Amino acid sequence: MSRTTALSANSSPYAVESRHVIEREAVEFLANSATLPFSSSDITAGSESELQAAVLGRSADVDLAQTIHRSNYLKNIRDRTETGESPRIVIQQLQEFLNDSQSTVWENSWVRFPRNMLNKEANQLLACDLRANRRDPKGTPRTDIDRFLVTEQGEEWVRVPVSYVLRLALAQVIGAIESDVPMLAKEGRRLLDHFLNDNSSPETFSFYVSGMDPARGMGKAIAHETAIRFLLTQLLVQYANRAFGLDETGQHAIVYASPHPPVRQRRLNGLISDSFYRELFVNPCLSGWDQGEDKSRYMGLCHEVLSRSQLNAVVRLKDAGIITRNLVVLPATSNISLANNGTHLSLGSRMLTETLQANGKRFTAVHEKVLGDLVIKIVEHFLPLFVGTYSAAPYRMNFRDFHPETALGFLPHELDFSHLRMLWRRWKKKAGLSVFGRSITPLGPPWLDRAISFIFNLRGDCLPDFRLIDYLVCLLSTEQSPALDGIPGNDLRLKRDLGQLGVFDERMSLYLLYKLRAQSVMGFSGFEGRHYSLFWNHTDDFAQAASMQALVTALAFQYIARGEVSHEDIPDDPMTESERRQYLFATAVGVGTVNVREAGPNRFLTRILMKTHKTRASRRYAGHLRVRCEDYRMALVAMLEEDASDLIESFQMQECMRSLRDRLSNQDSSTAGKLTHGILNSVGSPSAFDLSGEEFALAAEGYYRRELRAQYLREACECVREELCAIDQRVSEQATQYRGLVTAMIGTRSAVDAFTEEQPLLLAETADAETLQRCLGLCIMSIAHARISAGRTEEQPLAS
Repeated sequence: MSRTTALSANSSPYAVESRHVIEREAVEFLANSATLPFSSSDITAGSESELQAAVLGRSADVDLAQTIHRSNYLKNIRDRTETGESPRIVIQQLQEFLNDSQSTVWENSWVRFPRNMLNKEANQLLACDLRANRRDPKGTPRTDIDRFLVTEQGEEWVRVPVSYVLRLALAQVIGAIESDVPMLAKEGRRLLDHFLNDNSSPETFSFYVSGMDPARGMGKAIAHETAIRFLLTQLLVQYANRAFGLDETGQHAIVYASPHPPVRQRRLNGLISDSFYRELFVNPCLSGWDQGEDKSRYMGLCHEVLSRSQLNAVVRLKDAGIITRNLVVLPATSNISLANNGTHLSLGSRMLTETLQANGKRFTAVHEKVLGDLVIKIVEHFLPLFVGTYSAAPYRMNFRDFHPETALGFLPHELDFSHLRMLWRRWKKKAGLSVFGRSITPLGPPWLDRAISFIFNLRGDCLPDFRLIDYLVCLLSTEQSPALDGIPGNDLRLKRDLGQLGVFDERMSLYLLYKLRAQSVMGFSGFEGRHYSLFWNHTDDFAQAASMQALVTALAFQYIARGEVSHEDIPDDPMTESERRQYLFATAVGVGTVNVREAGPNRFLTRILMKTHKTRASRRYAGHLRVRCEDYRMALVAMLEEDASDLIESFQMQECMRSLRDRLSNQDSSTAGKLTHGILNSVGSPSAFDLSGEEFALAAEGYYRRELRAQYLREACECVREELCAIDQRVSEQATQYRGLVTAMIGTRSAVDAFTEEQPLLLAETADAETLQRCLGLCIMSIAHARISAGRTEEQPLAS
């Protein structure tokens, strides 16, 4: 066996010489391959969608409000208030939160309904999922089973998160159609484990692996699958509202795409302890996990660690010289950033996967690691192309929000101090935080900050993608433990270092913007893009983003195979790592320029900067270049057009490249622009600065719940109709078989016509349970047909 396999997780982080040998072998393997990984016919794709759940109803009917009302926590706060141990303002604010008659949207609330509403199939699933190990039919129940089975009105009720209601609703449908269309019920059972949960919200992952086809559009297939998955989710929650009597009990559940933690949940987070927050909002992980309690404890660990990490960030800001006075606004002891939602897009290489599965010596897991880390470093340079252009999370900040200890989020753990100071200075300048030419930030007391803002017309700022600032999307390496040096075990070493610094916990998965998906762990070899926030649509924005991710990944392998870029060209020290990542964060904030070292060691970055215009020596920072973010992104486009011209042709991405230039040069064509206009139009406001931060955030939440959700639904219905049309026309043997299932469900009618006829009821959410059941059957059939058409007859591993 090759000596390169001797490296392990305990290898010295200084084993660079061995890394050189591995890298040379890996490059030799690529150079001798007939085609490179991630060529036009080599790529597979799958995605994970994190969604927002909410329950619409009165405080007296909704589980979240009633749980708080009945909790010992509230009783103890009342008792402490009466004895003078707690200020009266705390209980008053909690009561206002619970009793606000204007607030009928309760994000991430659970629901409750009589267990006898479940049919046999759904009941059996519930009993299975309530076991400590659901794979053990004779196993003991979960120790927290009393949270999910409660007594109401003298009978047993089920109390579960909306993420699990989706799973129960699908089981209910399976039980209802089993006798008429058993093949369809079998397909429905296959889909059950694709309904999972994030820390708080529902999460789904691809029902099948999509191939990338240049003729159709590289990203079209995965966008098509993701859109239909969203539609199935919507139909299931509508079905649950009817079949489980949620509407009748004043608990109208909805699921939609929204990138930010909800305003009201953020407000509640500031009123309660971190432990009580976890009890209310951390998901119990009933959906899809073999040992749900263990997974739920992991979710709780993530919340504890990030809450502690944000507090430690305050110390780092002081060390960086950004906090210069002792008066600070401490972040809440409970961090809410895990309530954010985004999309993860995984791309796999058939070639690499098959080579690794063959267990040969020419290309092994250590070669996959050394190449994977280098690909990630290359791709990170291109990520600013995606921010705001394809996905976004518009956000409005008031002047009083510009306390660095809260505004900068997790950036102290993601950027070097020098880049952090530069970014903060540019951000304050962009937001106009100055009085008589002198920089100013909020002083602390809300009444004083409001007065200063009014007197000096300090309006704050509007950001293209605040999710990338508010959430810990990546971790900065330490000097001793680089994250991406290509040596196996580097992630474990870095997590240990960061754990000792109070930043992270080694039991958690390392956070990265672009992440290697190792074949030995995931069952396929590829990469996961975790930088996506919210898309304006799937068939355009998401499809083009997927195509672009494929292009930059393929180009990275091309650079490596040609010997043009090596690990030595992109050093692994924290300063160099921070230097390339600052472009992404600057783009997310919307600042105009960044500064880089004039003679920096990152030769790949230097290559990009040679294509920028209007770059000049910085007057403020000696030895640095001042680079406009706009120029940097246009230089990346020029680099793609020059270095990846053959890939653009083979991927048939000429139109995608033209669209990218338009998105970069025309704000109205970008996703950030389209989402912002949609938000403002929904409330009739001409400018984001005509709204306060709270007003803009509430307007955004309303837009995501209503207009954007309806837009997603209409788009997804078109995708379903495409599949049903193929079935009606019997374009293949499989389509003919599915046409027989259609006949068993709805008779000889056209499947397309039947679905189209019901679409207005689906969009208006007025369909009855029977209608929804038929539409769900047609939707499941369209998924089965698309899966067979994609050549995926077996389940493929995709979820992280």
